[in-house]
Amino acid sequence: MPTSRASAPSTSAPQSRFDVEQRAIETLYADVVRRNKGEEEFHQAVHEVLETLAPVLAHRPELLDARLIERICEPERQLMFRVPWTDDSGDVHVNRGFRVEFSSALGPYKGGLRFHPSVNLGIIKFLGFEHIFKNALTGLAIGGGKGGSDFDPKGRSDAEIMRFCQSFMTELYRHLGEHTDVPAGDIGVGGREIGYLFGQYKRITNRYEAGVLTGKGLGWGGALFTAEMLRSRGEGLEGRRVVVSGSGNVAVYAIEKAQQLGATVLTCSDSSGYVVDEKGIDLELLKEVKEVRRGRVSDYAELRGGHVKFVEGPGVWSVPCEVALPCATQNELTEADALALVRNGVLAVAEGANMPTTPDAVRVLQEAGVAFGPGKAANAGGVATSALEMQQNASRDSWTFERTEERLAGIMKHIHDSCFTTAERYGHPGDYVVGANIAGFELVADAMLAQGLV
Repeated sequence: MPTSRASAPSTSAPQSRFDVEQRAIETLYADVVRRNKGEEEFHQAVHEVLETLAPVLAHRPELLDARLIERICEPERQLMFRVPWTDDSGDVHVNRGFRVEFSSALGPYKGGLRFHPSVNLGIIKFLGFEHIFKNALTGLAIGGGKGGSDFDPKGRSDAEIMRFCQSFMTELYRHLGEHTDVPAGDIGVGGREIGYLFGQYKRITNRYEAGVLTGKGLGWGGALFTAEMLRSRGEGLEGRRVVVSGSGNVAVYAIEKAQQLGATVLTCSDSSGYVVDEKGIDLELLKEVKEVRRGRVSDYAELRGGHVKFVEGPGVWSVPCEVALPCATQNELTEADALALVRNGVLAVAEGANMPTTPDAVRVLQEAGVAFGPGKAANAGGVATSALEMQQNASRDSWTFERTEERLAGIMKHIHDSCFTTAERYGHPGDYVVGANIAGFELVADAMLAQGLV
């Protein structure tokens, strides 16, 4: 395990004690790798958290004595099941479904469902592990979980997607409940899929349990968190050139909020390539292409006009900008990409997707003094809004858009401030990775201690 980024906090634990805890963490990480063979994304997510925890454990040895690390790295429940369905031609297909209920220490499991051919158990575990800390940072009563399937919705008809969702929910329903496990959407799961899933849940259970699934939340956390990071440095988003990857819900919301805050968003992307629009992304046209026509970003370029450039393949991070918002998928921003961003004068990077920045890229950005917002803090806006939706469902109430947006802005400021002050308290001012990991970990660890050995 690489040397930890964290050192003893300003309260100056004895260095010998700190070294003991660091060695203990290395042993614990090695055990996670041994017990979860081949799950590289999960290993990466665990490593990224554990490498920051030595100073906490040095001052709170009771957490090691209670085996908190081992317990928090082991899901409370892992579900894997067969999902058979028929296409429009009557051919039978079999996919694999997953739900990892990782931690309920703070509340019911909360985390999206992802439908994408890359989905496997390791991916779902990495996402669920991230959600433990992300959800804790919101300050809301939600635990961490994640689910999905290796089903590919791309190119499928509405009827095919409905049949798949009904088969998927026929197994998953028995593990859900508004006080137990509340999924939402993620990659490949939008309002259409949530509707089909809820319809089947209602059909099977004979209950209109509105709080059992939540729709896509307002994914404005990344832009709001970026604004807070820049504000802490005496700067702002207004007038900044922003590069965004992705063109799904997270990217669309990030573009919308960045534009509202006065920035010019230059790019969006999908698996085919990316577009550069020097006049700023036309959000309504992008929504039309992706949400109505279900087209590609190349279609956006064609419809937008000759001033827009479409580039096949990766490379969006080569576009000069001051703010970068990776909103596509895990490990999309590499060390080479980070070096290009730094050369071009980037000031801030905030993760909209889950773990989209490789560890080497994070190191490059932090060593260059770039403000870096990790996903568990910066992209918590979506799950926070889902939790607010749960509150509305529980009370059979409906809030105005303005009230929800106001609550979300307050939550994101709270997350930023919590990460900022925790990093300072442990001797790493401005390191939002350390701040987010430790702040989230302490919240969950305290709840687990209070609830006993369960």
